[in-house]
Amino acid sequence: MTAPPAVQPGPEQPGREQPGPGQPGRDPGQPGRDPGQPRRVKDGPGQRGPVKDGPVRPGGRPRRAEHLGDFTLRPRTLLITAIALPLGGVSAVAAYCLLRLIGLITNAVFYQRLSVALTAPGAGRHPAWLILLAPVAGGLVVGLMARFGSEKIRGHGMPEAIEAILTGGSRVSPRVAVLKPVSAAISIGTGGPFGAEGPIIMTGGAVGSIVAQFLHLSADERKTLLVAGAVGGMAATFNAPLASVLLAVELLLFEWRPRSLIPVAASVTVATICRWPLLGDHAIFPVTAAAQPGAGAIALTLVPGLTGGLLAVGATALVYRSEDAFGRLPVHWMWWPAIGGLIIGLGGLVEPRALGVGYDVIDQLLAGRAGLSLIVGILVVKTLIWSLSLGSGTSGGVLAPVFMIGGALGALEGHVLPDVFAGFWAMAGLAAVVGGVLRSPLTGVVFTMELTHAWNTLLALLVASVSAYALSALVLKRSVLTEKIARRGLHLTREYSADPLELCFTREVMTPAAAAGAAGLIVHADSTLREVANAFARHDVTRAAVVDRAHDGRVVGVITLDQLLHATRRDIAEDEHRERFLHPPALRLPALRRRARRAGPAGQDRPDSGTGIDLP
Repeated sequence: MTAPPAVQPGPEQPGREQPGPGQPGRDPGQPGRDPGQPRRVKDGPGQRGPVKDGPVRPGGRPRRAEHLGDFTLRPRTLLITAIALPLGGVSAVAAYCLLRLIGLITNAVFYQRLSVALTAPGAGRHPAWLILLAPVAGGLVVGLMARFGSEKIRGHGMPEAIEAILTGGSRVSPRVAVLKPVSAAISIGTGGPFGAEGPIIMTGGAVGSIVAQFLHLSADERKTLLVAGAVGGMAATFNAPLASVLLAVELLLFEWRPRSLIPVAASVTVATICRWPLLGDHAIFPVTAAAQPGAGAIALTLVPGLTGGLLAVGATALVYRSEDAFGRLPVHWMWWPAIGGLIIGLGGLVEPRALGVGYDVIDQLLAGRAGLSLIVGILVVKTLIWSLSLGSGTSGGVLAPVFMIGGALGALEGHVLPDVFAGFWAMAGLAAVVGGVLRSPLTGVVFTMELTHAWNTLLALLVASVSAYALSALVLKRSVLTEKIARRGLHLTREYSADPLELCFTREVMTPAAAAGAAGLIVHADSTLREVANAFARHDVTRAAVVDRAHDGRVVGVITLDQLLHATRRDIAEDEHRERFLHPPALRLPALRRRARRAGPAGQDRPDSGTGIDLP
């Protein structure tokens, strides 16, 4: 049964005189106060507080707002979910095709053979000129594609998807859906030290957006389908369904609501199932957790956590220092990816295994099979060439490089930290750097466990990831993803909290005993301030009459735009006003003695200390 509307426009109602906008209502202590009207009380230092007792049931109990619930979920969500289901399958196929295209280009360029198997460029010996010039050629092709195809293919995918959601009404051009994966395959296949997941996110998101654009949908519904396609591709790439859903919530959806979570989870489920016959159902980087981490090991994960946070800060700063340096070059941005390719080639001469996606190296790090020279080489060379070349605007993702860099950091620290089991410290480093670079700590924890299937490391990974996240958030205002958004003149907050306007009812802030002709808009006393604010915006008014839903529309007050600020003022007071309610007895006695000495004349009863101890 549909609940009655919370707000409705209505004619001006004759009756009693009503206060003007912002004018205080009748004081509760004045004679003539209507006993049925709510009473105002103080709330916080110097603040006009909410009405504590609104319309009540017989017997004195507050009346329940029957039209409200924990979530707002409409049957239309089932339609969006039905559309998201095949999107998951399409995203899985797109992820499979991109990985195979990367393998095809890598084999053709570095091994001169025709194969689609995913192979590392540094797995064999190659001439120095090939290692140096292949990334340059790849960067040149990517620059030409961006210049004459679509500039939207530049970058690592996730910021572009976020920008499409924030400013583009979740509309992505069909051209991007084709050019982005091809440009990424060329960049990675010619030695670029990037991951495939960023381009897959952009490609899957583009597919979801294109499907949505053919349908009669709202911008929020297009956003849901865009994200459903994006994280469906992520789930298919890494066989990590839960981490993909968390990534959507922490980074792409900007909300935690059933209307978006249900379709996204449906898409991820289908994408993961479709992945199994295409790429397998096993862990990507299996780790045998031969021992349960003890309390000491869990405490020591602060080491990779804090160092991972510092590394995340340094790498993020290096990416945007590089971007600034490229912006000062006296050449067109079309040539920047080729210059970035030269940096990649020089790094490849030092450590060839830093080239490409590097899934084989990540596997060695997490399995504990990597030697010290490989660990140090990856940590130094991969960090430098990834950060510097990413600033050139070439095409490629950030997750796989972050996995590799974090794994190398943890593996290096594992040489001096107590042994737990092979790969444990590399896992901690991976979770830490993901949490610090992406500012998505829960995603970092769950990703690491789903990649390795080492489920008993949960607590240790949580400590590592959250400590890196805390340090990174304290030192840097933006992550490697959101800084690019900020540089385009946009602001994105990733803090989720309850809307203060959803926590207050109209009856708590209205001016009681409203009179005739107060307003042309009518709202209900049990409407939330969010509903009232939406009604004000929808009808372009700043004032409304308040009626009691349960008493045949009896006018009980008036609410104005200024009064909507009450909820925000209360939220600010809760955040900023500090006070102590409980005091240890040892701290209370001196103050109570002073108060007793200032009491009335001699012989007057002395105040009780409240501690069961007589005051001297």
